[in-house]
Amino acid sequence: MSNRPFKVLGIQQVAIGGTDKNRMKKLWVDMLGLEQTGTFQSERENVDEDILAMGKGAMKVEVDIMQPMDIEKKPAVHATPLNHIGLWIDDLPKAVEWLTANGVRFAPGGIRKGAAGYDITFLHPKSNDEFPIAGEGVLIELVQAPADVIAALG
Repeated sequence: MSNRPFKVLGIQQVAIGGTDKNRMKKLWVDMLGLEQTGTFQSERENVDEDILAMGKGAMKVEVDIMQPMDIEKKPAVHATPLNHIGLWIDDLPKAVEWLTANGVRFAPGGIRKGAAGYDITFLHPKSNDEFPIAGEGVLIELVQAPADVIAALG
C-alpha cells in the first residue's frame, strides 16, 4: 500500500459524549485546566458541543465534550462515552477517494465543514459487504489539516 496519496499527521481531536456536558466541563476545564475555545450546536447531528483545547498552534489537540440536544433522537452522541477520534489528514479529498476505492466505508454526509471550521468526514464504525473495512466499532473523523499543521507535522 505504498501508493497511498495522503498522510495521517496526528490526532486532531478526541470527542467525549455524555448526558450533561457541564459535568464533563467540571473535570476537563475546572480540574484539568483545558481552555474552552468554542461551542457548536447542530439539530441534524443532535449535538450540543463545547470545544476545549490543550496545547498551542499546530500541536493543539481538541477535546470536544458533547451532549445530545434531544436524548430521544439519533445520533445518540452520549451513547458511547468516547464518541470518536479525529485525525489530521494532509489531503482529505485524496484520502476519501483512495480509501473508498480500497473498500473503506464512510458514514453518510460526505466532506463538510466541522464544528471547528475544518473540512471533515467520518469513517463508519461498522463495515458491510460493499465496504469491508471500517472502524470496528469506533467512529473515526478525518480532518483536513491547515497549512501550519501540515508544515509542523508533515
